[in-house]
Amino acid sequence: MIQKADRLNEVKEYYFSKKLREVAALKNEGRPIINIAIGSPDLAPPLNVIEAVNNAMQIPNVHQYQSYQGIPELREGIGKFYKDYYQVDLNPNNEILPLMGSKEGIMHISMAFLNKGDQVLIPNPGYPTYASVTKLVQAEPILYNLKEATNWLPNLEEIENQDLSKVKMMWINYPHMPTGAEATKEHFKKLIDFAKKYNILIVNDNPYSFILNDSPTSLLAVEGAKEVAVELNSLSKSFNMAGWRVGMVVGNSKILKTILQVKSNMDSGMFLGIQKGAVEALNLTKDWFEKQNKIYKKRQALVWKIFDALDCSYNKNIGGLFVWAKLPKGESAEQFTDTLLYEKDVFITPGTVFGSNGEGYIRASLCVSEEVFKEVLERVTTVKSKL
Repeated sequence: MIQKADRLNEVKEYYFSKKLREVAALKNEGRPIINIAIGSPDLAPPLNVIEAVNNAMQIPNVHQYQSYQGIPELREGIGKFYKDYYQVDLNPNNEILPLMGSKEGIMHISMAFLNKGDQVLIPNPGYPTYASVTKLVQAEPILYNLKEATNWLPNLEEIENQDLSKVKMMWINYPHMPTGAEATKEHFKKLIDFAKKYNILIVNDNPYSFILNDSPTSLLAVEGAKEVAVELNSLSKSFNMAGWRVGMVVGNSKILKTILQVKSNMDSGMFLGIQKGAVEALNLTKDWFEKQNKIYKKRQALVWKIFDALDCSYNKNIGGLFVWAKLPKGESAEQFTDTLLYEKDVFITPGTVFGSNGEGYIRASLCVSEEVFKEVLERVTTVKSKL
């Protein structure tokens, strides 16, 4: 048997990859499982986006390899989008790099800048891929605490009490997943000052700006941010294009050029039809987001009722594609969610998926219909005493 690479020894299979197999097995047994755990939008992309992809099929070179940097029209669309919604000026020629989804950007950035033994500041709770990719490139993840008491924002004083001499990169993610917390421009300014003080590259992962949020914010709107930071963004959540794999990394041209050294050896460019569709999406007006958020607002209200039935608490002032809730005192997140799965056929995410500071919390996605949420509400109302 050929031995796997040492880099995999500390990297576990992604929770949802493993758990979804279990859910699929239960479904195969005839169980009526309802999945409200995954943030994969069920709503359709805009019609004109789909039309743009269909029309692209008539372009003579549509099936050929495309530029590693995306077509100029896409980069210009991203630049206009950032200017209109974030008040950030980007040069389409060298400060915008389209990606096949922002998740691949996590790997590209890590491979571009991290050496074996470098340290990376990673939020707890936070997106698990930050830590797993750090381990894959043989760097060392250093978790920093995010807590409800401080609105899930970094405590820079606590972080500075550590030895930061080996820290080369810091992952942040606002609006935050899984909690939905937002950072203000003032919070971002403190992070930029921190990064300059310790010569750390900050990466803000920013795919949730427009979900139940009237004030989209970019880290790059802070003066001087481009000196020490880049930002990942995506069309997956904002435009219901998760499976299309369209994202971007934006910021300092020298940093992006370094990332391109990795990316150009990893793929052969994004399919032209998808790029044409992305251009159409980026040109949509605010009406699109308002329409989507009306739907999400109704779903969010139903999730609140579900969590009320489960005696959970939550913050009604937080938006995002998920609802993050605190369990009744003394409840274990994984035990609680497994009880829901096995006794009431409802799959929901335990907070521990996102780190130790997620213990005592659960997360529900808004990516199913109102009818499905009503069915979940009926199920959990009858199981409350058993939980």
